[in-house]
Amino acid sequence: MKASTFQTLIVGSLCLAVSGLSGGLYNQYQRVTELENANTQCLQTLDTLQRDSSAIKDAQEKLQYALKDLKQMVDTGEQQAITLDPMLDQWAQEIQELRDGLAARATAADMIALRARLEHAEQQLLELKTQPPPPTPSSAKPKKAARSKPALLSPPFSVLGIESRGGERFLAVAPPDSRSLKDIQLLHNGEQLGTWQLKVLEQSAAIFAVTAQPDQTVQLP
Repeated sequence: MKASTFQTLIVGSLCLAVSGLSGGLYNQYQRVTELENANTQCLQTLDTLQRDSSAIKDAQEKLQYALKDLKQMVDTGEQQAITLDPMLDQWAQEIQELRDGLAARATAADMIALRARLEHAEQQLLELKTQPPPPTPSSAKPKKAARSKPALLSPPFSVLGIESRGGERFLAVAPPDSRSLKDIQLLHNGEQLGTWQLKVLEQSAAIFAVTAQPDQTVQLP
């Protein structure tokens, strides 16, 4: 074989080898480029996931704070309910006791006023029955004038009874047609109601001084 031919073969082989190496290097370069692009995409995805994770973490912390505040509000509401429930029950009981007491007092006052009016009516009827008949002309004595008995007057109020306040005795009176507790009035010796002034408060009767009239005695119920 001639030397020129051998050299030609060597050069051709080297050219083929260089071409093969060039193709391999190019493929490796493309592969590296693809891997770099994939790595870049992975880094971008990882960065997005990190931001999403941070946002989720922040939202979780906010939810935890909101849950804590809600729990405190619930605990405070329960404590207030525990405190207020006995107070509401006590107030309701006191209001009911006041209502019952007012109803009982009103009933007792009504009974006292009714009894006083009945006794007053009975007294007036008894006075009418016990008054002597008017004298006839034949029985009248011209020389001695018959001494007239002082007329009994009906007080302009109903006598309810006696009440003691601080060791003092008072006469409880009310208007004849009144059925209200606020109309009851307490009279002490020397006090006056209209033209009637209480002079003496005895055990079973009250003596009044009446303007332009003799003293009047009113029996106590």
